[in-house]
Amino acid sequence: MNVGSLLPRHARYRPDHLAVVCGPHRLTFREHAARVNRLANALLALGLRKGDKVAIVLPNCVELLEAYRACALMGFVSVPLSPLLRGAGLSSLLRDSDTVAVIACTAMVAALDEVRDELPEIPADRWILTDAPADGSGAPGYASYARLTRAASPAPPPSPEITDDDVYNIIYSSGTTGQPKGIVHTHYIRGMYCTQFAAQYRMTPESVVMHAGSLVFNGSFVTLMPAWYQGCTYVLQERFDAAAFIDTVERERVTHVMMVPSQIVAVMNAPNFAPQKLRSLEMLCSVGAPWHREHKERLLPILPHSLYELYGLTEGIITVLDSTDFAAHMDSVGTPIPFTEMKVVGDDGRELPPGEVGEIVGRSPMLMPGYYKRPDLTAQAIRDGWLYSGDVGAFDEAGFLHLVDRKKDMIITGGVNVFPKDIEEV
Repeated sequence: MNVGSLLPRHARYRPDHLAVVCGPHRLTFREHAARVNRLANALLALGLRKGDKVAIVLPNCVELLEAYRACALMGFVSVPLSPLLRGAGLSSLLRDSDTVAVIACTAMVAALDEVRDELPEIPADRWILTDAPADGSGAPGYASYARLTRAASPAPPPSPEITDDDVYNIIYSSGTTGQPKGIVHTHYIRGMYCTQFAAQYRMTPESVVMHAGSLVFNGSFVTLMPAWYQGCTYVLQERFDAAAFIDTVERERVTHVMMVPSQIVAVMNAPNFAPQKLRSLEMLCSVGAPWHREHKERLLPILPHSLYELYGLTEGIITVLDSTDFAAHMDSVGTPIPFTEMKVVGDDGRELPPGEVGEIVGRSPMLMPGYYKRPDLTAQAIRDGWLYSGDVGAFDEAGFLHLVDRKKDMIITGGVNVFPKDIEEV
C-alpha cells in the first residue's frame, strides 16, 4: 500500500476533476499533481532520499497538502508539528524525529531562529518558508518554497520502491501527561485509513470532503486519507470560522466533515446557522473530545441521517458510532470498526463482562509498530499484541462502547471514583 501512488492515479484517470479548494486555490488533479511533483523534485535536488524525515510546521494551507503528498510520493517521512510550538518544545521534537528538512512559514521565523543553532544536522538550505518571496527578498537564511518549486520540473520524479512497512508519518502525541511520543505510521497503516474510513463514512469519488481543524493532528487523516483514496474534492479551511464554515458547506456542497465538539457547538450558535444550508452533508463526525448529549439532541433532528462519532487512539484502535445507530445509542461511542478487536479488562488483565468498567484495550491492522526510538514505552503500551489505551469504559449488552474517561485522570473523593467527564456533563 503505497499511498504516494494515489495522486498520480487520479491525475491520470480523472485529471480535470476538482481536487483541492483552499483559500484562493481551486486545483484540478492535473494541477495539484504538477505542484506536488515540483516540490518532490525540489526536495530531491536538495539531497533528500527515501526515509529522510521532513518536519512540516504549518497552519492550514495548500503547501501543507503538497508537502504531505510529496513525502508520500518519494518515501520521505512526514513529521507534522503544531505551528504553536516554541523553544525547547520545538527543538526537542525536531531532534527526536531526526528531521533533516523543515517546511514552515514566515510567522515561525522567530521561533525557528531560537533553535536553529541547536540543530546543525539540518543543512542551511533545507529551512524552507512557504510564503517567502521567490525573488529571495524574504527572511535571510531561509529558502523560498516558491523559488525552489518554480525551478523544479512538474514531471513525475523518479520514485523509489515503497513497501507496506515503510514509514510515512511520525505523529507526536503526549496523551494526558509527559513528553510527546512519536507514533509511527507506515504506508500500510495509512492505506488502511484509506479503505476503512472510506467504507465507514460511505465516501465515493463524487464526495466533497471538508476539513475545518488543524491539518497537523492525526484526526485530520481520518478524512484526508479516504479522500485521497477515492479522489474526492478536498476543501481545506485555512482557519476555522463558524459562519464561514456554514457558507462553505452550502457553496461547495460539502458531503463529509469531521469536527471537534466545540466547533460543532460554534456552528450551531453561529448567526447564519440554518438547517437548509447544511442539507448537502451526508456525514458530520465528532472526534477528539466528549460530545455532550444536549448538543447531540439539538442537532439530530436537523441532520437525522448524517451524524457520526469516533473514538480512537492515534496508536491504532477505533470505534465509530454509525449514523444508523446514532439515535438509539447516543450515549455510546459506537462499535469497533471491521478488523478491530476491543475488550475491557480489569486491573488483573482479565476481560470484564458487559456493564463492568475497566481499561479499554484493542488490536487492529492500524496498530502502530511502536513509538519512534522508544521500545520501552512501546512495550508498556502494547502487550501480547494488544494496545492498552489508558482509557476507561464499558461495553453494553449490544456491544456498544461507553467511554468513561482517562484512567489517569480519575479523581477519588470521599471514597468515590469521579471522572472529569462526569463533571463536564453536569
